Amino acid sequence: MCRQSSWRFLQSLLRFIGVAFLLTMTLTVQQVILTVRASAQTCTPSTGPHPPGGIRTLTSALVPSPNPSVFGQTVNFTATATCASCHTNPNVTHNISMNVQLLFGGASIATSTVVCNTGTLANPLFQVTIPYANLPPGNPDTVTVHFASADPAFTVNDSTAQQTVSKAATTTSVPSSSANPSSAGQSVTFTATVTATTGAATPTGTVTFKDGAATLGTVNLSGSAASFTTNQLTVGSHSITAVYNGDSNFLGSTSQPLSQTVNPGTTTTTVASSANPSSAGQSVTFTATVAVATGAGTPTGTVTFKDGGATLGTVNLSGSAASFTTNQLTVGSHSITAVYNGDSKFLGSTSQPLTQTVNPASKGTTTTTLVSSVNPISAGQSVTFTATVAVVTGSGTPTGTVTFNDGGSTLGTVNLGGGTASFTTSQLTVGIHSITAVYGGDANFSKST
Repeated sequence: MCRQSSWRFLQSLLRFIGVAFLLTMTLTVQQVILTVRASAQTCTPSTGPHPPGGIRTLTSALVPSPNPSVFGQTVNFTATATCASCHTNPNVTHNISMNVQLLFGGASIATSTVVCNTGTLANPLFQVTIPYANLPPGNPDTVTVHFASADPAFTVNDSTAQQTVSKAATTTSVPSSSANPSSAGQSVTFTATVTATTGAATPTGTVTFKDGAATLGTVNLSGSAASFTTNQLTVGSHSITAVYNGDSNFLGSTSQPLSQTVNPGTTTTTVASSANPSSAGQSVTFTATVAVATGAGTPTGTVTFKDGGATLGTVNLSGSAASFTTNQLTVGSHSITAVYNGDSKFLGSTSQPLTQTVNPASKGTTTTTLVSSVNPISAGQSVTFTATVAVVTGSGTPTGTVTFNDGGSTLGTVNLGGGTASFTTSQLTVGIHSITAVYGGDANFSKST
């Protein structure tokens, strides 16, 4: 019995020791878990009084990268806030949430929010990187970082950084041409595009178009393009460039040259006659008209009129026409052409031949009158007979001869001069004589008595 009592006592003792051991084990594990959670709760909301000593001030820093940069390039501003000894009470935890602002010229340009990144309550680290791409070129830009703490136990001083920003480079495209090759006088539009090499901003300002070293014109950019139209390019090859003149944010740039070819304009020539058919000796006016076939503008220069291979005459163009008048065409058929001789902008051209028919002229009519210097006369006395030939129809002055007759006998024949002819004789016998004057006619006038 004593042995049984001893055994039961021993079992009770062992059971007590085991429970105590398990309880100790359980408490130890709970302490470990709590310790781990306490470390993880460095950034949990505040659960105790503020740190000893009142408000703690954190030191901020701002580091931009890259530095220097160009306009439009994204710069990463890394802002940090640290404290060497902010908290000495391990029983107090804080989660300091910070609103972060980047300031330029006193105005906010970017914002972010950051919580405790690393460290302990004794030396917390707050860090955030904020990208920004629109700082202006010029003098170094001063950028300020401002931390605003959500926990009144902490404040952060502002800090600044100097960022050097240069103007961004650009490229200007080879100008495009609305017509290449073109003809003299034809309107051609050149268009150039200006592109920033960094960033998404669009250059502004003007573009100057040049023909070699000569300026054609300067126009404003519209969006990223500029266009210029001209019809003043001379015949030949032209080296066209576009020069972007830059603005406050972008550097200028010059395109590679465009080779613009300008060909002479072409023409057509026609010829017309004022009278076809015409008569020999009749004045005829030939008129040539020169029209533009390709190109633009008005041809200048001269037109040569030809009868077969023989040149009739050369006259200047007036407007688009030239006229030549002649009465020298002989009886028959004539192949008349008009040859435009070209100028600095237009090629020459020759008309199709015009067949001009010249018929024999219809002769004009005349009258002939006769007077005697003395009547009556004595035998052996000299007397002068004068005949006058007048035009009745036709034009011009009769030429040829006048024959003086005494009845059926010829006294003599003399040439007309200025429409008159005279014959003197002393051979008339005593009696009555019937004297007549006969004009023999010519190519243009028929005879008369």
